[in-house]
Amino acid sequence: MAKIRVLPKHIAELIAAGEVVERPASVVKELTENAIDAGATAITIEIRGGGISYIRITDNGCGMEKEDVPNAFLPHATSKLKTAQDLDAVASLGFRGEALSSVAAVARVEVLTRTDGEPTGTAYAIAGGEELQNENAGCPLGTTIVVRDLFYNTPARMKFLKKDVSEANAVAGVVEQLALSHPEISFRFLREDKQALLTPGDGKLLSAIYAVLGREFAQSMLPVEYELDGVCVSGYVCRPISARASRSMQYFFLNGRCIRSRSLCASMENAYKNYVMVGRFPSCVLNVTVPLQTVDVNVHPTKTEVRFSDERKVASCIYYAVSSALEGDLQRKQADLSKLTRKPVPEARQLQMVETAPPKNKDFWQSMPASKLHTALSSVKQENPFEPIADEPDMLSSFRAKKTAQQSEQIAQKSAPQPEQKEEPEQRGVAISDEEPKGDVRLIGEAFKTYILCEYDGKLCLIDKHAAHERILFNRMKAASADQSMQMLLSAVPLNVSKGEYNAILENLDTFSACGFLVEDFGSGSVVVRGCPMLLDPADAGDVVLEIARNLMQFKFDAQANKMDHIFATAACKAAIKAGWKNSPEELLVLAKRVLLQNDVRFCPHGRPIVIEMTRYELEKQFGRIQ
Repeated sequence: MAKIRVLPKHIAELIAAGEVVERPASVVKELTENAIDAGATAITIEIRGGGISYIRITDNGCGMEKEDVPNAFLPHATSKLKTAQDLDAVASLGFRGEALSSVAAVARVEVLTRTDGEPTGTAYAIAGGEELQNENAGCPLGTTIVVRDLFYNTPARMKFLKKDVSEANAVAGVVEQLALSHPEISFRFLREDKQALLTPGDGKLLSAIYAVLGREFAQSMLPVEYELDGVCVSGYVCRPISARASRSMQYFFLNGRCIRSRSLCASMENAYKNYVMVGRFPSCVLNVTVPLQTVDVNVHPTKTEVRFSDERKVASCIYYAVSSALEGDLQRKQADLSKLTRKPVPEARQLQMVETAPPKNKDFWQSMPASKLHTALSSVKQENPFEPIADEPDMLSSFRAKKTAQQSEQIAQKSAPQPEQKEEPEQRGVAISDEEPKGDVRLIGEAFKTYILCEYDGKLCLIDKHAAHERILFNRMKAASADQSMQMLLSAVPLNVSKGEYNAILENLDTFSACGFLVEDFGSGSVVVRGCPMLLDPADAGDVVLEIARNLMQFKFDAQANKMDHIFATAACKAAIKAGWKNSPEELLVLAKRVLLQNDVRFCPHGRPIVIEMTRYELEKQFGRIQ
């Protein structure tokens, strides 16, 4: 019984603007989607000349019956829709019935197909919309479609095509998207008779990611699995340390269909706030599954743009799914020593060193008798090798004098009457928590008064002390925001601000208050700061408010949570210890333990990594102790 039928006019008019064959990539996309809808488990795509001169797509799907083949090339002929109600819940990738007719109108097309119930297959040929061949032929189960000389009869459209390499790259991008969206299908892509892609088709998304995007990309991914109110999100997202400089590696699939959605992309990136640096973008391969009746795919000819009945729910599910995956990631950034190589000294430089070296007395120490050696040494001025240089201080004498002075001062303090104890003002330091984390962390030292070096769990760890303290304060500020932890200033801080800053502050007074700042309008384009968070030095309150106002004016934050996070990040940056500050070993050790023994401190609020680890294996490998 025939499956492919021409849609009635009233149903065809309900379908969005017709599919336009723009380039070889669009041809490959439509024909491959038909193969997927046919139930294929193995699909081979082959192109030559960038897909302009030759495209062949072979699948092992259900095939087409002989009487269906000519109908398949008629406009609005499809086997996937019967009634107008079917458009409300489209489950297949293709449904418009326009792809084959559009391709056949601008190219030479050959079809070889057979179903499981037919003893022989069908060979069909059409060019420029005119049928050339329709006869029986022997062929395997499935369908093979060959498209030759694309736009041979429309030279005006041919001139808009790019170079063969560019068109081939576009085809490769389409094949990669299809391979990622259907890991249960084995895709084979041949480009100019060379295999460019082969996926295993084992149903595992990570295997498809490995085959399409490479081993390094696959190893940097975190699994995602989440469900909320009928919306299911699964797939993989990258670790924050693997964020890229562009959004080119973000793939979203809806019910097996590759889509583009700004709201889904924004929700995913919002989950990475305070994990990645500004200007870096996370990568992802996410599959979103929703009930068919809650999404409309009949929006755009390319079917890559969709419309949700409740877009906020889908975006929230993606946000919580990615957030859960990031919170469960305990891996820290590893030091990359693979590029460190010993540079050999140039040969010419070695020769010059040999030529300029004095050739006299090659065996000086071997030829001189002991008596002559004593005579030679006695004639030389006896110098104490341990005598300090004249321009440098005598460190031993200085230390003894300082120790003596300290002991004299202690004796004088004990003998003197003790005055009443006065509470000393709190000094700025590394105030981490009430209880020091317990664990075996060995402090080695500090480099450049910025990086803490310590040994933990068989690894050498380098910690950015400013970034670590900044993140700790940021977390504490967010936790204390619900309690409105605020300190009132002894003297209010007036601020003269620009008109833009003035408007930004007045528009966000509630946000400032929620973050622990008490800011009031002082009139005439001025504001006054009367309170600030407990963790912030009161002396920095005015500068912090000014900096926040400038950022609010420059960056338009939509969500209240984003504004608060930005304010907390600015305040934490001001309150944290700075690179170059001198800290005691006890403070550094407490900070190192807080970072290494509790996994909530891995990135600063601006997304920079806090810890870099170096395994003993990598270190010994660089020194040549192991091969």
